[in-house]
Amino acid sequence: MKRREFIKKTALGAAAFAAGPLAHTKADNAKYRVAVIGRTGRGNYGHGLDVVWNDIDQAQVVAVADEDPKGRAAAAKRLKAPKAYADYRKMLKEQRPQIVSVAPRWLDCNRDMVLACAEAGSHVFLEKPICQDLEQADEMIAALEKRNLKCAIAHQTRYSPALKYVQQAIAAGALGEIVELRGRGKEDRRAGGEDLMVLGTHVMDLMRIFGGDARSCFAEVRDNGNLVTKNEVRDGAEGIGPLAGDEIHAMYGFNGKIMGYFSTHRAKEGAAKRFGLQIFGTKGILTMTAGAVPEIWFVEDPSWQPGRTKAKWKRISSNGIDKDETLSDSGHHFGNRLIALDLIKAIETNTQPKGSIHDGRAALEMILATYESHRLKRKVQLPLKNRKHPLTML
Repeated sequence: MKRREFIKKTALGAAAFAAGPLAHTKADNAKYRVAVIGRTGRGNYGHGLDVVWNDIDQAQVVAVADEDPKGRAAAAKRLKAPKAYADYRKMLKEQRPQIVSVAPRWLDCNRDMVLACAEAGSHVFLEKPICQDLEQADEMIAALEKRNLKCAIAHQTRYSPALKYVQQAIAAGALGEIVELRGRGKEDRRAGGEDLMVLGTHVMDLMRIFGGDARSCFAEVRDNGNLVTKNEVRDGAEGIGPLAGDEIHAMYGFNGKIMGYFSTHRAKEGAAKRFGLQIFGTKGILTMTAGAVPEIWFVEDPSWQPGRTKAKWKRISSNGIDKDETLSDSGHHFGNRLIALDLIKAIETNTQPKGSIHDGRAALEMILATYESHRLKRKVQLPLKNRKHPLTML
């Protein structure tokens, strides 16, 4: 579909915006007007969500907003942005960008920034996790959907060129029937609640790629060996919101026979070495890290004990099955570029990005379900009826 036809046929037209501002369209062959929101010292510019646009031919950065004067000046220089603002709301009003990178890693600003972008009629590239709780997530999605705006989340593994080969191998029966998904966080100094939120979002998103939507969760949260109470709830670093626990264990039910497991604890050895997902099937095992260029290996062995059967581990790379990897993703730039290009495609075809805000909310819901199960001391069903943060209700 050509852009002119897309503009006429989708909700980017005036009819869909009777209750709100017009989305900002562009003429054929023109570049998308992109703005960047950062917060130096309080989330900065995420994992390169600002500079990615320097490498997108279809886009041009027209402005950057940052409340910190030195950070704002530095960002304007590296982005070659002709305008720089201390107030992102003023930037959105004056520049009317078609796409905005909401880049800060800190979560306390995401809800307000995304709502402001939606009000301005701008599509969004957003860091993960998407926000602090499900009330905020629901509000953000409603605001974007009201104006038919797209939001891509920085879950880079969804965009990995190797992912299609993993899916091909599974479809071809290399693992047999999938029965278990096992994920762990980095289990470093952030072990427990912070690990669950910051790194767990990648693992939950991976589980959904292979298991579909989680239907239930049963979990417990511990601190220093004891079950967490309201006395152990704390404000998380980087604007995460309420956190608790240095040890978390969760079990998820998916459709069919698939069960998922996620754990994190403060490891004495091997911190960060186990981060990722393992997929167990009736014919073999697949293990993978996260990112646009992940480490992926699988072995066809129904016993799950390849040392006993002498089965050979095979690599899956961006070049295919049992082939060496030739790509790298230093600084996340390669993965961010894939996401930015896919976001543009989603805008022009009126489809959802590969990793949409709906996927971001689903991962957040799996995370918060651990606290809801712990709070209620029972298995909970997803989607969660309670949209408030469970740790505020202990």
